[in-house]
Amino acid sequence: MEIKGTAVKPTKVFVKDKFSNRYIEWLNSLSENSRNIMTDNILISMWYPIKDAFIEPTQKVCELFYNGNTIGAKELGMYSADIGLKGVYKIFVRIGSPKFLLKRASMIFSTYYSQSEIELIEISDNKAIMHISKFPEPHELIDLRICGWIERALEISGCRNVKIDITKSLAKGDKLTEFVSEWK
Repeated sequence: MEIKGTAVKPTKVFVKDKFSNRYIEWLNSLSENSRNIMTDNILISMWYPIKDAFIEPTQKVCELFYNGNTIGAKELGMYSADIGLKGVYKIFVRIGSPKFLLKRASMIFSTYYSQSEIELIEISDNKAIMHISKFPEPHELIDLRICGWIERALEISGCRNVKIDITKSLAKGDKLTEFVSEWK
């Protein structure tokens, strides 16, 4: 399974921005394949192996900077939304409704992750349910990164008290991954 460079690049930028004094330590903790991706110029239009470009770098962020706590993956997802939804996109997100945002997000996610199916199942004024029904290489850290991205995107769009639960997970053997989002 592969992931688009657009989703890979924020990890490198996150570590440089938040943990610049330990960036080299993080790079050195990666396998050769992952390190080569992270030290090279990451092309946003290119496809990368998800394990080397996304999962392992995220694991190392959690291990080195969050004492092994997977909250680091969620923080990475939030950071990705912060940098991905800035400039022209930030205005676009702010003037659109959460419904508009999440409909577009479900379409965009499918273009970031090869061979995946992510869809918006239900949406109301303060709740949404999204499903990942196809994802060849599921992983808890991917779930958490997506969760963080959705949370921050909703906050950028003006939602308050955003809460997202991952109620089912392909990574845990369920038939799908389910994100239940609620906000005010």
